[in-house]
Amino acid sequence: MATKKKPIASGPKLVTRSSGASLFPWIGLSLIIVLLDQVTKLTVERTFAYAETVPVTSFFNLIKVYNPGAAFSFLGDASGWQRWLFLGIAIGAVVFCIYMMSKNASQRLFCFALALIMAGAIGNGIDRVVHGHVIDFLDFYWTGIGHFPAFNIADIGISVGAVLFVLDELRRVNKS
Repeated sequence: MATKKKPIASGPKLVTRSSGASLFPWIGLSLIIVLLDQVTKLTVERTFAYAETVPVTSFFNLIKVYNPGAAFSFLGDASGWQRWLFLGIAIGAVVFCIYMMSKNASQRLFCFALALIMAGAIGNGIDRVVHGHVIDFLDFYWTGIGHFPAFNIADIGISVGAVLFVLDELRRVNKS
């Protein structure tokens, strides 16, 4: 008597998008940058006195400064409410980045840019929750011109991510 063959269960399957691309590499990249950002800030926080400057080259110092505001100390002299505003913006940016990366996981440059922006938002958001301000420590300057505002690894992520985002959009526009 012939028996019907039963399909063999292969175990749980990971649900993937139609493109086969995953969100996990981008989240992983963001987490690595957040870790690097937080380790460098913790090192500066523990080893430098406030406003202490250590010259590294003729155009670069390490310095410990706090920024309660946003880029270029925007709203830095407000009474404290800006901490929560910028934290809310960071949370919104993270949610938006995850959403956009999940919808476009196969677009590598786009997701790379969003992962950098998301890492910067998380890194500076952690500072706002823990310290009430962002810790900045990279100080570039040019003799006769002056100092660029101090910044950190999270700021680099946001800035590079924004430039890559614009380049990706320009590339996309030029294709159509």
